[in-house]
Amino acid sequence: MMNEKMQNAMNEQIKNELFSAYLYLSMAAYFHRIGHDGMGQWMRVQALEEQTHAMKLFDHLKDREGNIQLLALEQPQVEWSSPLDAFKAAYKHEQFITGKINDLMKLAHETGDFASMTLLNWFVDEQVEEEATAAKTVQELEMIGSDGNGILMLDRELGARTFTMPQQGGKGE
Repeated sequence: MMNEKMQNAMNEQIKNELFSAYLYLSMAAYFHRIGHDGMGQWMRVQALEEQTHAMKLFDHLKDREGNIQLLALEQPQVEWSSPLDAFKAAYKHEQFITGKINDLMKLAHETGDFASMTLLNWFVDEQVEEEATAAKTVQELEMIGSDGNGILMLDRELGARTFTMPQQGGKGE
């Protein structure tokens, strides 16, 4: 059985990860609506990734005989002023999630929850990748500016992203 404070924090993080999926689906809808189907595809894949992150936490609680509580989600933003604005919002959101993962790691250290630390190490590494990817896309959109050809090329590049289900074996997969 895990520490109640850690259990509650993990339930909160499940909510954060599911909200991330909801937010990225909202961004996908925005991109599809404005004719950037590649960017929409990229966000749809991102939403699926976030769902798998939530399930990693869900399974961790289940495996540790924790009390899983699915908390209410807020409605995500639905409009952005531009693709750049949307990706800046995604980057800012990933920074928020990184802070929450770091808070969970601190709590795991404080409570001596070594099993959770192992799982959270995976999330720490994942957040480095998440932030870097969002920051790179923001940088590319800033360089492109209002060049329609550049936006079209980036849209096509981002549209090539596919979702690969993580292997079911170790918890860090």
